[in-house]
Amino acid sequence: MDFKTKLPEKWQTHWDELGYTEASLIQKETYEPLLNKESLVGVSPTGTGKTLAYLFPLLQAIKPGEGNQLLILLPSQELAVQVANVAREWATLLELNVQSLIGGANVKRQIDKLKSKPEVLVGTPGRVVELCKNKKVKAHLLQTVVLDEADQLVETNELNATMTILKMLDKQAQLVCVSATAIDVQAQLGDHGQREMTTIDVSQKDQSKGIVTHGYIKTPPRKRAELLKKLAYVKDFKAIVFFNEVQEMGLVADKLSYQGVPNATLASDQNKLERRLALSAFADDKVSLLLTTDIAARGLDFVDLPFVIHYDVPYVVENYVHRSGRTGRMGKDGTVMSLVGDYELKDLKKMARQHPAMGDLVEWYVHSSQILPISERVNSQEDQSEVPHDKHDLAKGVKTRSSELSQGGFSGELKAKKKKVSKKKVKAKTKNKKAKIKKKQD
Repeated sequence: MDFKTKLPEKWQTHWDELGYTEASLIQKETYEPLLNKESLVGVSPTGTGKTLAYLFPLLQAIKPGEGNQLLILLPSQELAVQVANVAREWATLLELNVQSLIGGANVKRQIDKLKSKPEVLVGTPGRVVELCKNKKVKAHLLQTVVLDEADQLVETNELNATMTILKMLDKQAQLVCVSATAIDVQAQLGDHGQREMTTIDVSQKDQSKGIVTHGYIKTPPRKRAELLKKLAYVKDFKAIVFFNEVQEMGLVADKLSYQGVPNATLASDQNKLERRLALSAFADDKVSLLLTTDIAARGLDFVDLPFVIHYDVPYVVENYVHRSGRTGRMGKDGTVMSLVGDYELKDLKKMARQHPAMGDLVEWYVHSSQILPISERVNSQEDQSEVPHDKHDLAKGVKTRSSELSQGGFSGELKAKKKKVSKKKVKAKTKNKKAKIKKKQD
C-alpha cells in the first residue's frame, strides 16, 4: 500500500501540494508502531524527514478538544519554533491546536494561550519544567512525549530538565526518541527510561539523502575571514559557517561586515528577535553567509542549502555529522568544506576514518570566483609564480632564484645599492673634514 493512502484525505491533498512523492524509510518503518502507541527509538540520518515521521502517526492519534496530549521537547529555541511551525501546518488540517513553550519568549502570554487547552505542546525543557511546576501544564495527563534530538536532550547540561519532566509523566505514557546518531537512551535515562522501547535504526539502509562531498581548503586562521569573503562572491554560493567559539565568530562577522560582505549571526547570547531575524535573512537569501556555533548544528532545515563550512574543525565527530547534516537533505546534493591548517587536517582525516560516510576528502582552492579541486588547479602564470605547490615546485623555485643570483640579476641590484651607500659615506667624511679645518682656523 502506498504510504500516502494511509493518511487523512486533507493530508493527502497537502502532500501533493508540497510536491512530495515517496515517504522516507524512517517515515515508513515508524508509522505503524507509533500509531499503535509503542514507545521507540528512531535513528535516521539528518535530512530524512524524522519530524514528519513522528508527527504523522502521533497527530492522528490525538482527540480534538481533550486538552494537552502530545509534548515534543527540543534542545534549542530555534528547533522548537521550527518544529512547532511544521506541526501546526499539519495539525490545523485536523482541527488541532499547537502551542510553543520556549525560553526567551513571554511566559505570561504562553500561560494565557494554555488556557485554551491546545492538544499539542512544543517546547524546550527549561520552560516546560517551569510551567509544569506552576501547574500550568499537567504532565501526568500527557499521553505521549517526544525527545527530538534525543542524544542532546540526555546530555549532562539538559538531562536534569528532561528527567524532571519524565518523572511527572504517567508510567503508561508513550515515549518516543529520535536522533541522527544511535544512542542507548534507556541507559541514559535510568529508571525513567525503563519502558519497552523498540529501536528502529535505518541509518545504514536509508538512501534518501543526497550526495554530499566532503573536503577542505588549506587556510591558516589569519586568512580565513578573507577566504570567506572570496567564497561569498562565488556564483550561487550560500553556506552555514560553523565556529567552535562564539568570540571568534563575532570577530569574523565584524570583519566581513566592515569589508561589505553581508552576513548574519546566530549565537546563544542573542535574544529571540535577533535569532529570528538572522534565520529569516538567511532563509530569504538576503545574506549568503550564516555564521553560527553548534547551536545551529541540529535540526535547522533550509531549502536547498548547497554548502556547510567548518571554519573550525569540530572537537568530536558527532558534531561534525550534525553540522554537515544541514546540507544534502531530502535527496538534494551538498558540499561540506573544512578550513584547515596542518594539525587540523590530521584531525579531519581522523574523523573521516571514524565516519566512513565522509568518503575520500577532496582538497579545494578558490580561483577567479570558482571553487575548484586541486587536481584541476588552473596552471596560470600567476599561480606558478606565486605559490609552489609541492616539494618539486619548491625546489624548482629555489633553484631558479639561485640562478638569478648567479647571473647577476639580484646581485647587480645589490652592487648598485652598495655603490650609493659608499658614495654617501665619502661625502659625509669630506664634509666632516672641512668642518674640522674651518673650526681650527677660527
